Amino acid sequence: MATKMAFDNQKYIQEQKSEILKRVKKFDNKLYLEFGGKLLFDYHASRVLPGYDPNIKMRLLQALKNKADILLCIYAGDIERKKMRADFGITYDSDALKLIDDLRGWGIDVLGVVITRFENQPAVIQFKNKLERRKIKVYTHQYTKGYPTDIDLIVSDEGYGANEYIDTEKPLVIVTGPGPGSGKLATSLSQVYHEYKRGIYAGYAKFETFPIWNLPLKHPVNVAYEAATADIRDINMIDPFHLAAYNQPTVNYNRDVEVFPVLKRILKKIMGGDSFYKSPTDMGLNRAGFAITDDEATQEASKQEIIRRYFRYRCEYVMGLTDKETVQRVELLIKDFNLDTDYRSVVLPARRAAIEAQERHKGNEGIFCGAAISLRDGTIVTGNNSPKLHAASSLILHSVKKLAGIPNKIKLLPPNIIESVCNLKTEVLNEKTLSLDLVETLIALSISATGNPAAQLAMEKLDELQGCEVHMTHIPTPGDEAGLRRLGVNLTSDPNFSTKDLFIS
Repeated sequence: MATKMAFDNQKYIQEQKSEILKRVKKFDNKLYLEFGGKLLFDYHASRVLPGYDPNIKMRLLQALKNKADILLCIYAGDIERKKMRADFGITYDSDALKLIDDLRGWGIDVLGVVITRFENQPAVIQFKNKLERRKIKVYTHQYTKGYPTDIDLIVSDEGYGANEYIDTEKPLVIVTGPGPGSGKLATSLSQVYHEYKRGIYAGYAKFETFPIWNLPLKHPVNVAYEAATADIRDINMIDPFHLAAYNQPTVNYNRDVEVFPVLKRILKKIMGGDSFYKSPTDMGLNRAGFAITDDEATQEASKQEIIRRYFRYRCEYVMGLTDKETVQRVELLIKDFNLDTDYRSVVLPARRAAIEAQERHKGNEGIFCGAAISLRDGTIVTGNNSPKLHAASSLILHSVKKLAGIPNKIKLLPPNIIESVCNLKTEVLNEKTLSLDLVETLIALSISATGNPAAQLAMEKLDELQGCEVHMTHIPTPGDEAGLRRLGVNLTSDPNFSTKDLFIS
C-alpha cells in the first residue's frame, strides 16, 4: 500500500516564517534562535510525518536568508571522541564540514563556527586549523564558569563575558549544530549578554520540531521522538510551568523542563527585569503540529519508526555502541502500543528468505542471510546471500527486475562481469571474500548497462526504491550499508553478524 501524504509543507513554511518574524519584532529587532534537530536531511521527521520535506528547514532558511545570519556550534568533546552521526555514518566534525558545504549549495553562508567547551584538545585544534585555513571564521568558547547555579558569576565578564563576542549584522541569528549538547544554548545566551552590554536588547527563542507541543503526550509522533533519543535519556512530559501559568497542557521534554528555572533566572539577570517567558513552551517556535493533514497516517508511520529504533539499538548493543537500558527503554515503548517486531511487514519475509537459503544450501558452511523490501505499492520482494552476492545485492537486483517487469530468467549481471570484479577483489586488492556487496554490485550493474538493455532498464528503477522499507536478518557490512543508505531505503536488521570475522573492512 502506498504511503499517504500527511503533512503540508507549504503551510508549515508560511506559519513558521510568520511566527519567527513575529518573535524577532518582540525584541530589539535582534533574536538568537536556537535551531534544534537536523538542519538538513531530517529523515526522522520525514519518516514520522509522511510527506514532510527532510530539507524543509533549509527552504525556511532560504525564505529568511536576507534577515538571518547563521552560527554553527560543535562541542569540542564530540570532535575529540569522534562521535558519529548514525544516519550518514560520519563523525560530527565531518558533518559540520558537510553542513557548511550543503548550506553553500543552497546559497547560504555560515557566519562562523563556534567550538564550545574548548580545552585545547589536539584533535580540536587540528579541526580549527583546517577551517581557518579554508577562510572560515572560528570562535572558541570555554565552559561557562558558575553554570548552572551561580547566576551572578554566569552573567558576568568571567562567565558569558569571557567568550569572544561574535559580530552579527542581521536581525535574526540562527544558532545550529550537529546533534544535542553542541552548545547552542550557551552560545546564544553568551551573545545575548554581549548584546545587552552594547545596548542592544536582544532576545532568545528555540525552534525544535520534536516533541510536538500541541499533540498529546502519548501520541505516537511524540513517543517516536522519545525512542529516537533513548540513548541520551530524553523523556517527554507535560510542561509543568506552562500548565501552572496558563492551565493548558503542552508537551515538552525533560532537558528543557529541567533547565528552564536556570534559564529564566539567567535571562532575568541579563535583561534586568522579568523574563519574557513563563514556560519552556513559551520559548518554542514550532508550528509542525498545525501542518499535519492526516493524523491516522502519522500515527501509523510513527509506530513503524519506534520499531525501527528498537532494531537499531539492538544492533548497536551487540556492537558495543550502546547499553542495555537504551534497548529496554524502546522495548517498553513498543509494548505501550501492544506492538511487536512482526508488525513491521518486511521482518518475517526476510527471516523466511534466510531459512530458504539455508535449506537450499544444506551441508554448506557459512551464515545464510535473508533480506526483504516492501515496494511503494506494498509488494514484498526478498533476496538472500550466495557465493557470488550478498543478501542486500540479491534483494536490490530482484527489486529492480520486479519494477522493470524483467523476467527472472534474464540475468542483469553476466558471469564475465561478476568474475572480473571477483578477480579484482581477490587477486589485486587481496580481499578474502568473493561475494559482491551492494556498492560493488551497483558498480557492476552500471557496467553491464552499457551493453545490456535489461540492465539499463533496471538501473532506471533504482530511484523508485527511495523511502521503501527494508529488513535484513544480519547486520549489513559497510558496503551494503553504504549502498542502502544512498538508495534512501529505511533499513532495519536483526542483531546478528553476517560473518564470524571480528574485523570487517
